[in-house]
Amino acid sequence: MTYDGIIIGGGPAGMFAAITAAQRGQKVLLLERNDRLGKKLLITGKGRCNVTNDCSEQEVLQNTPRNGRFLYSAMAAFPPEKAKAFFESHGCALKTERGNRVFPVTDKAQSVLDCLQNELRRQNVTVKTARVREIVTVEGRAVGVKTQNDVILASWVILATGGASYPTTGSTGDGYDMTEKLGHTIVPAVGSLVPLETAGSDCQDMQGLALRNVGVKLLNAKGKVLYKDFGELLFTHFGISGPTVLSASCHLKGEGCKLVIDLKPALEDSKLDDRILRDMEMYKNRAMENALIDLLPKSMIPVVLRRLEIDPAMQANSLTKQKRRALVELLKGFTVEIVGKRPVAEAIITSGGVKVSEIDPKTMESKKVPGLYFAGEIIDCDAYTGGFNLQIAWATAYAAGCAASDANK
Repeated sequence: MTYDGIIIGGGPAGMFAAITAAQRGQKVLLLERNDRLGKKLLITGKGRCNVTNDCSEQEVLQNTPRNGRFLYSAMAAFPPEKAKAFFESHGCALKTERGNRVFPVTDKAQSVLDCLQNELRRQNVTVKTARVREIVTVEGRAVGVKTQNDVILASWVILATGGASYPTTGSTGDGYDMTEKLGHTIVPAVGSLVPLETAGSDCQDMQGLALRNVGVKLLNAKGKVLYKDFGELLFTHFGISGPTVLSASCHLKGEGCKLVIDLKPALEDSKLDDRILRDMEMYKNRAMENALIDLLPKSMIPVVLRRLEIDPAMQANSLTKQKRRALVELLKGFTVEIVGKRPVAEAIITSGGVKVSEIDPKTMESKKVPGLYFAGEIIDCDAYTGGFNLQIAWATAYAAGCAASDANK
């Protein structure tokens, strides 16, 4: 059987590119190395799948710190509203939550995967399990692929193999090797949207503690603010994680960076001082470790007292004005020293990939190898949490699927 086009990679971008091309009359073969499609999709959004963000295409670009401008044309052609319309018109009802994050009504990533797979079947896309070893070229043009078993020819090839995060789902960086052999530049892959490791034992001592509605600032060694956010974070056995930290990780540069957490962003220093005074008066005969119970989570109290060099057994009515001021400063600026990022294998998304200057931003076609297109995480673009990275997958897949189809008519 001959095909118009071959798509390598059965993740979100690969499936959507296949659907797009098939809807435009192309006979499409989708190759996936795993025994099933969408393995990584099923774990996104903690298994709920944050499909997109209900915002304008401009806001998507503003939330894409790495090479956002490259996506201008693709995002204009397929903005979030079109992504929403696709899923809702194909049987996957959606809802919008805090931060304009869009999820399936079922709260199950499986609903999104079922929607895509149903459309693949409806469009008669052939899906096969195979690991592609290389892209076949003739006179510099992509004309097919070589798998572990055979050579399959086609008029065009879309590479959507993902990055290097979560290798157990199949994202092992295969696409980088294939592309590099064809003369493309690969920007080294590092973790983006990745938890951070911290110095000392304070974070580890608070392992499992999740904080909501806190302010977060990432500072470099010179004290310059690299990123600031507001929302949730989580203390872990290695350091710190959670949505605000994952987004901050995109901006981590060099050594000596610190994360400064405002534990009470709704209170100015003077108001917080008044609040502490009231608590100390209310619990004046209690030990400090018990007097802070209304102010802080239980597991944080020993850490805070240790940093302030206050005896946990000291009575609250013995707290000096100087120590109280120090407590205010600590709560408004709880500083954590960053040692580095967790390994790329633990990252939600990969920063790095095929250099964008070597890809046509309107069509996603390689500028070096005609007939070869790219979609999704293999491209050197990444965004914050909130559905933006999946929106990039849909938009680049749509651009590649349309352009490959149109070039083959």
